[in-house]
Amino acid sequence: MIRVPDGFAAYAGRGPQWADFVDSVPRLAAELVDRWELRIDGEPRHGYCAVVVPVRTTDGEAAVLKMHVPDEASEHEHVALRLWDGRGAVRLLRADPTRSALLLERLSFRSLRSLPVLEACEVIAQGYGRLHVPAPGRLRTLTSSVERWTAELDELPRDVPVPRRLVEQAASVGRDLVADAAAEGVVVHGDLHDENVLAAQREPWLVIDPQPTSGDPHYEPAPVLWNRWDEALTAHDLRAHLRARFFTLVDVAGLDEDRAKAWVLVRMVHQAVWAIQDVARVRRGRAPLGSRGLSDDDRSWITRCITVVKAVQD
Repeated sequence: MIRVPDGFAAYAGRGPQWADFVDSVPRLAAELVDRWELRIDGEPRHGYCAVVVPVRTTDGEAAVLKMHVPDEASEHEHVALRLWDGRGAVRLLRADPTRSALLLERLSFRSLRSLPVLEACEVIAQGYGRLHVPAPGRLRTLTSSVERWTAELDELPRDVPVPRRLVEQAASVGRDLVADAAAEGVVVHGDLHDENVLAAQREPWLVIDPQPTSGDPHYEPAPVLWNRWDEALTAHDLRAHLRARFFTLVDVAGLDEDRAKAWVLVRMVHQAVWAIQDVARVRRGRAPLGSRGLSDDDRSWITRCITVVKAVQD
């Protein structure tokens, strides 16, 4: 039985689903190790949503057993990884989708954060084309999600701590994108940033942790802008720094600038609103949706989202 890392065990406080998952991890790992004939080969590690256990297969291959909290965003991770078949991404060895468990080739734990930020942007942008392959029909469409999120924007009270101009603009642009046939049809990673690209042996860098949809390649840049925020804040000119990241991605990948800006607007406004909605869910309706109850971290995140939007706009 593995020991759940303390940091991940603390996630049980996120709610009943998380508590159940954290409690199930040791038992699930033991069952999969037995069924897939694996040997544990190191201490478990964790990210925000998953535990990974270093293992060896029967032929001695180094691998990791990944157990992810069940969620909609990562439900088709195995589909994308199987489709990519190791081309630019970690190779999938086995999968148990019903239990959100994967057996993956083992990579280094060194991420693109080890490179200067604009060099990392170039690596990410160069990898977009390898991942953006025709999407199979079983993937959830990006447009269906954006349509739902846009309807939520229309219902927001006016006192939420996000500029009303941006909320209305994101709703309008979101509807235009949903109506555009080019907004779906290719596999989009969905969460591609520096920490989701790891050093490897068979290729210099490989992508991990997709949240795949059938979507638009221009949806991808936003996570690169909101990550490595500590470095952004120490830049001489925050806006210029974020724009340098954005235009490196757009130019190297050959993306349409205006379309990429539109998706950054939509994504970042939704990200800010979700932080507010999460607080409202914790309060369970004891107070209306608004600015009350937001922690300093919540407000900092909302400010970050707004800053990213304004940085890429002319």
